[in-house]
Amino acid sequence: MTIYDIVVKDQSNNDVKLEEYKGKVLLIVNTATGCGFTPQYEGLQKLYDTYKDQGFVILDFPCNQFLGQAPGSDEEIHSFCTLKYNVSFPQFHKIDVNGKNEHPLYAYLKSQKKGRIKWNFAKFLVARDGTVVSRYGSMAKPESIENDIKAELSK
Repeated sequence: MTIYDIVVKDQSNNDVKLEEYKGKVLLIVNTATGCGFTPQYEGLQKLYDTYKDQGFVILDFPCNQFLGQAPGSDEEIHSFCTLKYNVSFPQFHKIDVNGKNEHPLYAYLKSQKKGRIKWNFAKFLVARDGTVVSRYGSMAKPESIENDIKAELSK
């Protein structure tokens, strides 16, 4: 199994095959709109704006597992992110990243880079070939991983 075998749901609950992102450098992030790390959306959008034309995509998966910090519907979350942070990268259906209802994407990511997701805004960097190359905790600001993204884009 590879990351490209996984199917996720978009905000409208339609299936999206991650195979659609084959050949792209991905940053997969579990997010929340009511978290102390929510301002990271600004840095994520800046990275996306800077590198999207080079094959970089951020995949945003809202998660309400950490103190209920992602309340609201997918539509409400999207509206908040676009109005407050001008987010234009793909946002998906709210998911669980740990536990019995953990989404298969996060089961896969954690099988590649071990450990439970501890909080919102954990980040996984995925190479163009689908290899999970790095994992970053919530404290890692988007700008602090820019060099790793550039390195992957240059390969």
